[in-house]
Parts: sequence; structure tokens; C-alpha cells
Amino acid sequence: MTHQKNTPTDTYQIYVASLSDYNAGILHGKWINVEGLNTDEIQEEINEILRTSPYSKQYDEVAEEYAIHDFELGGIRISEYESLDTIVSIVEVLTEHGEAFAIYYNNIDDLASAKANFEDTYAGEYDSFLDYATETFDELYAHSIPEGLRTYIDYAAFARDLDAEGYFIEDGFVFRPV
Repeated sequence: MTHQKNTPTDTYQIYVASLSDYNAGILHGKWINVEGLNTDEIQEEINEILRTSPYSKQYDEVAEEYAIHDFELGGIRISEYESLDTIVSIVEVLTEHGEAFAIYYNNIDDLASAKANFEDTYAGEYDSFLDYATETFDELYAHSIPEGLRTYIDYAAFARDLDAEGYFIEDGFVFRPV
């Protein structure tokens, strides 16, 4: 039986640190919950981190640089200098599609392509790839096979064929090739 996880269970957040402080051996930063925020709102949170820099206060220098030192984005990996626009875009899609999108994105590592192709490639959530293959075979072909012959169908072989064609399963989520 398939079902789609459309609602995220995680809070989407990034940990942003002031690089002036970090380079001086001072841990100064904070977790920013980025869900529902736009780029300007995230930037304002970052600006507040930089404005309150202990290094800046101690040496009367302006903290201007930051890095993302940690993140919780539904399993999606980002760089420490990821653009805020990309982060906002990732969170928007995660909010709509949840963990399945994160898995798909991490397998192709191209956000634009993942967003464009996700709905066409996502086949649902299954207990096993064999379950998916069995359901798919039955939907496509069972109506044309006499009942008495259905016990002879090799669903495992059909699953291997799908795998060879580029279908894959990860954490129960099945994806078709593009």
C-alpha cells in the first residue's frame, strides 16, 4: 500500500556563526528556524548575529562574514556558504513534499532538476521494492492474465528489471527514472 508523507516532521533550521568570532576561538551564533521565512528575514537574523558579535565589541571591528556550521533540512545536505535563496527554495519544497523530496534531491544533487521532476519520478512509499513491483505489475498487466496463471508470475524478476531501468528505493520511498 502506498502513502505519501507530505508533512514534514522536522523543524527546518540552520546554525549560523559569525566567522570573526569563530576565527578568534569564540563560539557565537544561533539556530535560525527558516521555515516560512524569506531571504530578507533570514538575512536579518544573520545580521543580528553579526551585530551582537563579542569579537566586534572587544576589538571594535565590524563582523561581516558568517558561515552555516550546521543544518537540519530534512536530510538535505548544504554547504556552509549556501545561498539564502537556495535554502528558502529547499524549505518550500520540503514543506510541500517532505522526506521523499529530500531523498530524491540528495540522489541527484541538482535543486532545479529535483524540483522540476519530483512529482513525475516519485512513485510512493512501500515496505519493499518487491511490494512496489508487485503492485505495479498487477496494475499494468493483471487484468490481461487469466487468474489461474497469476501464481506463476515472477514478481522478483520484474523488480530486478525495474531496478535495471533506473528505478530505486531508499527508506521506503520509490522513484522512477526521469
